[in-house]
Amino acid sequence: MAQTLFIPKEIDGSEPRVGGSAETVKKLVGLGFVVIVEAGAGTASRIPDREFEAAGATIGKAADVKGADVVLKVRRPSSAELKSYKKGAVVIAMLDPYGNDAAVKELADAGVTAFTMEFMPRITRAQVMDVLSSQANLAGYQAVIDAAEEYDRALPMMMTAAGTVPAAKVFIMGVGVAGLQAIATARRLGAVVTATDVRPAVKEQVASLGAKFLAVEDEEFKAAETAGGYAKEMSKEYQAKQAALVAEHIAKQDIIITTALIPGRPAPRLVSREMYARMRPGSVIVDLAVERGGNVEGAAAGQIVEVDGVKIVGHLNVAGRIAATASQLYAKNLVAFFETLVDKDARTVKINFDDELVKATVLTHGGKVVHPNFANAASAAAVAPAAKPAAKKAASAKAVANEAPVKEAKQAAPKKAATPKAAPKRTAPKTTAPKTEGEA
Repeated sequence: MAQTLFIPKEIDGSEPRVGGSAETVKKLVGLGFVVIVEAGAGTASRIPDREFEAAGATIGKAADVKGADVVLKVRRPSSAELKSYKKGAVVIAMLDPYGNDAAVKELADAGVTAFTMEFMPRITRAQVMDVLSSQANLAGYQAVIDAAEEYDRALPMMMTAAGTVPAAKVFIMGVGVAGLQAIATARRLGAVVTATDVRPAVKEQVASLGAKFLAVEDEEFKAAETAGGYAKEMSKEYQAKQAALVAEHIAKQDIIITTALIPGRPAPRLVSREMYARMRPGSVIVDLAVERGGNVEGAAAGQIVEVDGVKIVGHLNVAGRIAATASQLYAKNLVAFFETLVDKDARTVKINFDDELVKATVLTHGGKVVHPNFANAASAAAVAPAAKPAAKKAASAKAVANEAPVKEAKQAAPKKAATPKAAPKRTAPKTTAPKTEGEA
């Protein structure tokens, strides 16, 4: 009997993307699965139910997830959703586990085998599965479009009988996948573009796109990249020198786009109010890291605010602002990975837990948190409730013996393991570059 694969409508009203497309549904049916798509799942991504049906899917309802062997989603399932999932079901989505230990435990308690797509290793085999790059690429593009919409002047230089209109000056801070696409898009619109990053490898790539590179190029700068392609945390001394250089440059810019984000950590602060207060009125800053605290002082998640005459754009889920394209690419990422979990002869899911892709992305399995970055924290959380009464009893006995109050010592939480070295996909407009973004 064929296994069932379910593609739900995202219950988060701010998430317009969907985990499937007509093209990927056709592939999934070809793999031997019964595909059920929840009614209206693709509406916000401009994919009507009839297109899913034409590709071989059955249009169902949310309750159909109860019989699903596989669930393909965009966001992590909520507590309410998990109650309907079948034990042992395979769930593939962007699970956003960092800082969400309770939600990770809920996945384990639900008995699902959960894969988080953000942890896909950056190797040649997995390029087509790289959701961070596919979505960051679109976010970089959309950031420039959003900036142009808020900027009340023309971007390209224009020579007219009435005079010459100067080109807008655009500054990109953080040159990963999103940053490179932002550079390319701003250049296409005719802006004069400069960019900065702490990694020397991107200097040539910035130049190849017709932009100028800005950085303090000292000895620390030359070694400012991890083996995985991410930016290292720089010393206070370097940060001060770079900030001084950037501050002078920002004062002359019309548009700034910040993209710097290291997975598992708060976004680094790149632009202070003191810096952008020197920009001329009507200037625009787009903060692509606003969901993780923001690169820009004063940025507000989900809002456009004006501070000192400068508009600071803090849209959430920027890739989702062009959901039709984002869903198309994300669905391809999902099906490419899912194919590696399928036994083509038996036409069923058969997971090889020794596969490097599985090792990197599997978060929960068999009722346990199995990813090494989270398993220790989950184990400590499970042991803590049992250990606490014993600790209290011992402390109480000691207090009586000494005839003095004794404060109960708090158990130290184990340190979270290092962020997985997810180096970026090796493709970008006209060149390749390591990536500084996470979901942005």
